[in-house]
Amino acid sequence: MSEQVEKISSGEESHINMTAFIMLILGGVAIGTAPIFMRFSEVTPTSAAFWRLLLSLPLLFIWLAIDLKKNGGAATPKMNWVGIKPFLLVGFFFAVDLTMWHWSVELTSVANSTLLANMAAVFTALLGFLFFGERFSKTFIAGMMLALMGAMSLMGHSFELAPENLSGDVLGLCTAVAYAGYMIFSARARKKYSTVSIVLGTALFGCIFLLPMALNETGNFMPPTLIAWWPLLALAWFTHVVGQSLIIYSLAHLPAAFGSVTLLVQPVVAAVLAWILFGEFLSIYHFVGAGLIITGILVCKKGVRK
Repeated sequence: MSEQVEKISSGEESHINMTAFIMLILGGVAIGTAPIFMRFSEVTPTSAAFWRLLLSLPLLFIWLAIDLKKNGGAATPKMNWVGIKPFLLVGFFFAVDLTMWHWSVELTSVANSTLLANMAAVFTALLGFLFFGERFSKTFIAGMMLALMGAMSLMGHSFELAPENLSGDVLGLCTAVAYAGYMIFSARARKKYSTVSIVLGTALFGCIFLLPMALNETGNFMPPTLIAWWPLLALAWFTHVVGQSLIIYSLAHLPAAFGSVTLLVQPVVAAVLAWILFGEFLSIYHFVGAGLIITGILVCKKGVRK
Protein backbone atom coordinates (compact mmCIF):
# COMPACT_ATOMS: atom_id res chain seq x y z
CA MET A 1 0.00 0.00 0.00
CA SER A 2 3.02 2.28 0.37
CA GLU A 3 3.15 2.58 -3.42
CA GLN A 4 -0.39 3.97 -3.39
CA VAL A 5 0.51 6.45 -0.65
CA GLU A 6 3.36 7.76 -2.80
CA LYS A 7 1.05 8.03 -5.81
CA ILE A 8 -1.39 10.22 -3.94
CA SER A 9 0.88 12.34 -1.81
CA SER A 10 4.10 13.23 -3.60
CA GLY A 11 4.66 16.43 -5.51
CA GLU A 12 5.81 15.14 -8.89
CA GLU A 13 3.93 15.49 -12.15
CA SER A 14 0.70 13.48 -12.28
CA HIS A 15 0.94 10.05 -13.87
CA ILE A 16 -1.55 7.21 -13.76
CA ASN A 17 -1.97 4.01 -15.68
CA MET A 18 -4.30 5.14 -18.48
CA THR A 19 -5.37 1.60 -19.36
CA ALA A 20 -6.43 1.02 -15.75
CA PHE A 21 -8.20 4.41 -15.68
CA ILE A 22 -10.19 3.57 -18.82
CA MET A 23 -11.01 0.13 -17.40
CA LEU A 24 -12.24 1.80 -14.21
CA ILE A 25 -14.49 4.21 -16.14
CA LEU A 26 -15.92 1.34 -18.21
CA GLY A 27 -16.47 -0.66 -15.03
CA GLY A 28 -18.33 2.29 -13.52
CA VAL A 29 -20.52 2.51 -16.62
CA ALA A 30 -21.27 -1.23 -16.42
CA ILE A 31 -22.28 -1.22 -12.76
CA GLY A 32 -24.23 1.99 -13.36
CA THR A 33 -26.76 -0.20 -15.20
CA ALA A 34 -27.66 -2.06 -11.97
CA PRO A 35 -30.61 0.20 -10.98
CA ILE A 36 -32.07 -0.21 -14.48
CA PHE A 37 -31.95 -4.01 -14.38
CA MET A 38 -33.24 -3.91 -10.79
CA ARG A 39 -36.30 -1.98 -11.96
CA PHE A 40 -37.15 -4.79 -14.40
CA SER A 41 -36.59 -7.48 -11.76
CA GLU A 42 -39.62 -9.33 -10.34
CA VAL A 43 -37.96 -10.59 -7.15
CA THR A 44 -37.23 -8.93 -3.81
CA PRO A 45 -34.19 -6.61 -3.68
CA THR A 46 -31.97 -8.93 -1.61
CA SER A 47 -33.04 -11.90 -3.75
CA ALA A 48 -31.93 -9.94 -6.83
CA ALA A 49 -28.56 -9.34 -5.18
CA PHE A 50 -28.27 -13.06 -4.37
CA TRP A 51 -29.12 -14.18 -7.92
CA ARG A 52 -26.80 -11.52 -9.32
CA LEU A 53 -23.89 -13.22 -7.57
CA LEU A 54 -25.01 -16.84 -7.92
CA LEU A 55 -25.68 -16.62 -11.66
CA SER A 56 -22.25 -15.08 -12.21
CA LEU A 57 -20.49 -18.17 -10.81
CA PRO A 58 -20.60 -20.43 -13.92
CA LEU A 59 -18.88 -17.80 -16.08
CA LEU A 60 -16.37 -17.04 -13.34
CA PHE A 61 -15.49 -20.71 -12.81
CA ILE A 62 -14.92 -21.11 -16.56
CA TRP A 63 -12.70 -18.01 -16.52
CA LEU A 64 -10.81 -19.36 -13.49
CA ALA A 65 -10.20 -22.69 -15.25
CA ILE A 66 -8.80 -20.87 -18.29
CA ASP A 67 -6.65 -18.69 -16.02
CA LEU A 68 -5.32 -21.74 -14.14
CA LYS A 69 -4.44 -23.48 -17.38
CA LYS A 70 -2.72 -20.40 -18.74
CA ASN A 71 -0.89 -19.15 -15.63
CA GLY A 72 -0.63 -22.29 -13.50
CA GLY A 73 -2.47 -20.78 -10.54
CA ALA A 74 0.34 -18.41 -9.56
CA ALA A 75 -2.14 -15.70 -8.50
CA THR A 76 -4.78 -18.09 -7.12
CA PRO A 77 -5.30 -18.38 -3.34
CA LYS A 78 -4.47 -21.55 -1.43
CA MET A 79 -7.37 -23.34 0.26
CA ASN A 80 -6.42 -22.41 3.83
CA TRP A 81 -7.41 -19.62 6.23
CA VAL A 82 -4.64 -17.28 5.07
CA GLY A 83 -5.66 -17.74 1.45
CA ILE A 84 -9.41 -17.54 2.02
CA LYS A 85 -9.54 -14.64 4.53
CA PRO A 86 -9.13 -11.79 1.99
CA PHE A 87 -12.00 -13.16 -0.12
CA LEU A 88 -14.17 -13.69 2.93
CA LEU A 89 -13.68 -10.02 3.84
CA VAL A 90 -14.34 -8.77 0.31
CA GLY A 91 -17.44 -10.97 -0.04
CA PHE A 92 -18.73 -9.88 3.37
CA PHE A 93 -18.38 -6.16 2.67
CA PHE A 94 -19.93 -6.53 -0.79
CA ALA A 95 -22.91 -8.48 0.60
CA VAL A 96 -23.40 -5.90 3.38
CA ASP A 97 -23.19 -3.11 0.80
CA LEU A 98 -25.90 -4.67 -1.38
CA THR A 99 -28.18 -5.51 1.57
CA MET A 100 -27.87 -2.12 3.28
CA TRP A 101 -28.45 -0.32 -0.01
CA HIS A 102 -31.64 -2.24 -0.76
CA TRP A 103 -33.05 -1.74 2.74
CA SER A 104 -32.06 1.92 2.69
CA VAL A 105 -34.12 2.45 -0.47
CA GLU A 106 -37.09 0.85 1.33
CA LEU A 107 -36.81 3.06 4.43
CA THR A 108 -35.87 6.45 2.99
CA SER A 109 -36.15 8.27 -0.31
CA VAL A 110 -34.22 7.00 -3.34
CA ALA A 111 -32.46 10.38 -3.46
CA ASN A 112 -31.32 10.17 0.16
CA SER A 113 -30.18 6.57 -0.23
CA THR A 114 -28.28 7.25 -3.45
CA LEU A 115 -26.53 10.36 -2.16
CA LEU A 116 -25.52 8.78 1.16
CA ALA A 117 -24.27 5.62 -0.57
CA ASN A 118 -22.09 7.81 -2.79
CA MET A 119 -20.30 9.01 0.35
CA ALA A 120 -18.24 5.82 -0.08
CA ALA A 121 -15.59 8.00 -1.72
CA VAL A 122 -15.11 9.91 1.54
CA PHE A 123 -15.07 6.78 3.70
CA THR A 124 -12.58 5.04 1.40
CA ALA A 125 -10.19 7.96 1.77
CA LEU A 126 -10.83 8.24 5.52
CA LEU A 127 -10.33 4.52 6.22
CA GLY A 128 -7.23 4.49 4.02
CA PHE A 129 -5.84 7.41 6.03
CA LEU A 130 -6.71 5.98 9.47
CA PHE A 131 -5.74 2.34 9.00
CA PHE A 132 -3.26 2.19 6.12
CA GLY A 133 -1.41 5.51 6.38
CA GLU A 134 -2.50 6.87 3.00
CA ARG A 135 -2.00 10.58 2.42
CA PHE A 136 -3.85 12.71 -0.11
CA SER A 137 -2.79 15.81 -2.02
CA LYS A 138 -4.86 19.00 -1.88
CA THR A 139 -5.63 18.53 -5.57
CA PHE A 140 -7.05 15.06 -4.91
CA ILE A 141 -9.21 16.29 -2.02
CA ALA A 142 -10.48 19.22 -4.11
CA GLY A 143 -11.42 16.85 -6.92
CA MET A 144 -13.22 14.53 -4.50
CA MET A 145 -15.22 17.45 -3.10
CA LEU A 146 -16.18 18.56 -6.61
CA ALA A 147 -17.36 15.06 -7.50
CA LEU A 148 -19.40 14.81 -4.29
CA MET A 149 -20.98 18.20 -5.00
CA GLY A 150 -21.90 16.79 -8.39
CA ALA A 151 -23.53 13.76 -6.75
CA MET A 152 -25.53 16.13 -4.54
CA SER A 153 -26.60 18.17 -7.55
CA LEU A 154 -27.83 15.02 -9.30
CA MET A 155 -30.35 14.66 -6.48
CA GLY A 156 -31.72 18.17 -7.16
CA HIS A 157 -34.32 19.10 -4.53
CA SER A 158 -35.12 15.44 -3.86
CA PHE A 159 -32.82 15.07 -0.85
CA GLU A 160 -34.61 15.77 2.42
CA LEU A 161 -33.88 15.37 6.11
CA ALA A 162 -36.88 14.02 8.02
CA PRO A 163 -37.27 12.00 11.25
CA GLU A 164 -39.17 9.24 9.43
CA ASN A 165 -36.17 8.80 7.09
CA LEU A 166 -33.60 8.45 9.88
CA SER A 167 -33.24 4.65 9.87
CA GLY A 168 -32.99 4.57 6.08
CA ASP A 169 -30.47 7.41 6.09
CA VAL A 170 -28.31 5.56 8.63
CA LEU A 171 -28.42 2.47 6.42
CA GLY A 172 -27.41 4.65 3.47
CA LEU A 173 -24.29 5.71 5.37
CA CYS A 174 -23.65 2.08 6.34
CA THR A 175 -23.83 1.25 2.63
CA ALA A 176 -21.08 3.79 2.00
CA VAL A 177 -18.87 2.37 4.76
CA ALA A 178 -19.40 -1.19 3.50
CA TYR A 179 -18.54 -0.24 -0.08
CA ALA A 180 -15.45 1.58 1.15
CA GLY A 181 -14.40 -1.63 2.92
CA TYR A 182 -15.02 -3.57 -0.27
CA MET A 183 -12.87 -1.18 -2.32
CA ILE A 184 -10.01 -1.11 0.18
CA PHE A 185 -9.79 -4.87 0.73
CA SER A 186 -10.26 -5.56 -2.99
CA ALA A 187 -7.35 -3.24 -3.77
CA ARG A 188 -5.15 -4.96 -1.19
CA ALA A 189 -6.12 -8.43 -2.42
CA ARG A 190 -5.49 -7.39 -6.03
CA LYS A 191 -1.81 -6.78 -5.21
CA LYS A 192 -1.43 -10.54 -4.72
CA TYR A 193 -4.31 -12.31 -6.46
CA SER A 194 -5.77 -12.34 -9.96
CA THR A 195 -8.87 -10.41 -11.01
CA VAL A 196 -10.93 -13.56 -11.54
CA SER A 197 -9.98 -14.94 -8.10
CA ILE A 198 -11.28 -11.80 -6.38
CA VAL A 199 -14.47 -11.44 -8.43
CA LEU A 200 -15.20 -15.16 -7.97
CA GLY A 201 -14.45 -15.02 -4.24
CA THR A 202 -16.71 -11.99 -3.86
CA ALA A 203 -19.57 -13.77 -5.61
CA LEU A 204 -19.09 -17.06 -3.76
CA PHE A 205 -18.91 -15.69 -0.23
CA GLY A 206 -21.41 -12.93 -1.03
CA CYS A 207 -23.97 -15.62 -1.94
CA ILE A 208 -23.46 -17.34 1.39
CA PHE A 209 -24.04 -14.11 3.32
CA LEU A 210 -27.03 -13.02 1.21
CA LEU A 211 -29.02 -16.28 1.04
CA PRO A 212 -30.48 -16.25 4.60
CA MET A 213 -31.56 -12.61 4.24
CA ALA A 214 -33.07 -13.20 0.80
CA LEU A 215 -35.10 -16.17 2.06
CA ASN A 216 -36.46 -14.10 4.96
CA GLU A 217 -37.79 -11.29 2.77
CA THR A 218 -41.48 -11.14 1.92
CA GLY A 219 -42.01 -11.47 -1.83
CA ASN A 220 -40.67 -13.45 -4.76
CA PHE A 221 -37.38 -15.22 -4.12
CA MET A 222 -37.36 -16.65 -7.66
CA PRO A 223 -38.69 -15.04 -10.84
CA PRO A 224 -42.30 -16.13 -11.52
CA THR A 225 -41.73 -16.80 -15.24
CA LEU A 226 -38.89 -17.92 -17.49
CA ILE A 227 -38.67 -14.56 -19.26
CA ALA A 228 -38.40 -12.81 -15.88
CA TRP A 229 -34.91 -14.27 -15.43
CA TRP A 230 -33.38 -11.91 -18.00
CA PRO A 231 -32.82 -8.91 -15.65
CA LEU A 232 -31.05 -11.19 -13.17
CA LEU A 233 -28.87 -12.69 -15.90
CA ALA A 234 -28.02 -9.17 -17.08
CA LEU A 235 -27.12 -8.17 -13.51
CA ALA A 236 -24.93 -11.26 -13.16
CA TRP A 237 -23.17 -11.37 -16.51
CA PHE A 238 -22.89 -7.69 -17.40
CA THR A 239 -23.12 -5.69 -14.17
CA HIS A 240 -21.15 -8.11 -11.99
CA VAL A 241 -18.84 -10.17 -14.21
CA VAL A 242 -17.98 -7.38 -16.67
CA GLY A 243 -18.34 -4.36 -14.37
CA GLN A 244 -16.67 -5.70 -11.24
CA SER A 245 -13.91 -7.43 -13.23
CA LEU A 246 -12.96 -4.15 -14.90
CA ILE A 247 -12.97 -2.38 -11.53
CA ILE A 248 -10.96 -5.07 -9.73
CA TYR A 249 -8.42 -5.17 -12.58
CA SER A 250 -7.91 -1.41 -12.31
CA LEU A 251 -7.34 -1.56 -8.54
CA ALA A 252 -4.02 -3.32 -9.13
CA HIS A 253 -2.78 -0.08 -10.71
CA LEU A 254 -4.81 2.70 -9.04
CA PRO A 255 -5.41 3.71 -5.40
CA ALA A 256 -8.71 2.56 -3.91
CA ALA A 257 -9.65 6.14 -2.96
CA PHE A 258 -9.26 7.31 -6.55
CA GLY A 259 -11.26 4.30 -7.73
CA SER A 260 -14.07 5.14 -5.32
CA VAL A 261 -14.26 8.75 -6.54
CA THR A 262 -14.23 7.69 -10.19
CA LEU A 263 -17.13 5.32 -9.57
CA LEU A 264 -19.31 8.37 -8.89
CA VAL A 265 -19.87 8.12 -12.64
CA GLN A 266 -22.49 5.46 -11.76
CA PRO A 267 -25.40 7.80 -10.95
CA VAL A 268 -24.70 9.74 -14.15
CA VAL A 269 -25.02 6.54 -16.18
CA ALA A 270 -28.17 5.53 -14.30
CA ALA A 271 -29.78 8.95 -14.87
CA VAL A 272 -29.05 8.91 -18.62
CA LEU A 273 -30.34 5.35 -19.03
CA ALA A 274 -33.49 6.17 -17.02
CA TRP A 275 -34.09 9.11 -19.37
CA ILE A 276 -33.61 6.94 -22.48
CA LEU A 277 -35.58 3.89 -21.30
CA PHE A 278 -38.23 5.32 -18.98
CA GLY A 279 -38.52 8.92 -20.12
CA GLU A 280 -37.44 10.25 -16.72
CA PHE A 281 -36.96 14.01 -16.76
CA LEU A 282 -33.41 15.41 -16.78
CA SER A 283 -33.28 18.79 -15.06
CA ILE A 284 -30.54 21.40 -14.96
CA TYR A 285 -29.41 19.77 -11.70
CA HIS A 286 -28.58 16.57 -13.58
CA PHE A 287 -26.45 18.38 -16.15
CA VAL A 288 -24.64 20.46 -13.53
CA GLY A 289 -24.12 17.36 -11.38
CA ALA A 290 -22.75 15.32 -14.28
CA GLY A 291 -20.39 18.15 -15.20
CA LEU A 292 -19.12 18.49 -11.63
CA ILE A 293 -18.60 14.73 -11.27
CA ILE A 294 -16.61 14.50 -14.51
CA THR A 295 -14.58 17.59 -13.59
CA GLY A 296 -13.96 16.22 -10.09
CA ILE A 297 -12.73 12.90 -11.47
CA LEU A 298 -10.32 14.68 -13.82
CA VAL A 299 -9.04 16.89 -10.98
CA CYS A 300 -8.57 13.78 -8.80
CA LYS A 301 -6.69 12.19 -11.68
CA LYS A 302 -4.22 15.08 -11.60
CA GLY A 303 -3.91 14.64 -7.83
CA VAL A 304 -2.87 10.99 -8.15
CA ARG A 305 0.91 11.12 -8.33
CA LYS A 306 3.88 8.83 -8.35
